[in-house]
Amino acid sequence: MTNSSSNHRENTATRASSTETLPLLYRDEHLVVVNKPSGLLVHRSPIDRRETRFALQLLRNQLGQRIYPVHRLDKPTSGLMVFALNANAADILSQQFANHRVRKAYLAVVRGYSPARGSIDHPLRADPDPYAGRPEFGEAKPALTHYQSLAQHQLNVEIEGFPTSRYSLVLAEPQSGRTHQIRRHMKHIAHPIIGDAKHGRGRHNRYFAQQLGCPRLLLHALALHFRHPLDDRECYVHCPVDGHYAALIERFGWRDSAAQAEDRLAWRKVT
Repeated sequence: MTNSSSNHRENTATRASSTETLPLLYRDEHLVVVNKPSGLLVHRSPIDRRETRFALQLLRNQLGQRIYPVHRLDKPTSGLMVFALNANAADILSQQFANHRVRKAYLAVVRGYSPARGSIDHPLRADPDPYAGRPEFGEAKPALTHYQSLAQHQLNVEIEGFPTSRYSLVLAEPQSGRTHQIRRHMKHIAHPIIGDAKHGRGRHNRYFAQQLGCPRLLLHALALHFRHPLDDRECYVHCPVDGHYAALIERFGWRDSAAQAEDRLAWRKVT
């Protein structure tokens, strides 16, 4: 016996997702780079068993071919994602990510005025996830994140007992790939990312969502540098923030700082 109401909802969700597309930033016969929106899971996960939209499925429907994921982004994180289009490219790209040969840069809005620059060398265990029934476990593994402050802003609003509230726009470059690394590292130095429900500050998150119209994690995968799986040439891709994030950048007067973030990277710019 089947539940016709449940089947109708599921079929409706499937039809809706089949017409949704992801912005393509680069594509050839071996790989494709997309801009993943905040709130979209990459693939099915026990983190959200009721979710019916997945980047892997959307992209497969959009391109009409099999897609191979080679790295991950958290559901609330937006920005650059690379997918392989054949098994050989998937193997080569996956090894690059696993061996930390891919350079990555993220744009984040954090609580407080962060230092001008610094490095967070703090080992991390597997991140606990109460929704998946997973406690923190295993041996702590090395994790290193370099960061630099791009801009600062002060609101004349009392949120946590202080007459004003301060924030920074930060460019973060993780040198390892631990789960939630940037989110956990910024919390470790007392500058949690705004919108981080797990590692952030609830009052600030609610203020940004309710008063500033920005109900999301303010973490965005801005730039990637990797080697092409066919001929080993250098590939550099860049993806500015958009939507609610871009509107907040504009509101805080950070447009120029965000636009110049790419120039703060010492990578060779190759497309």
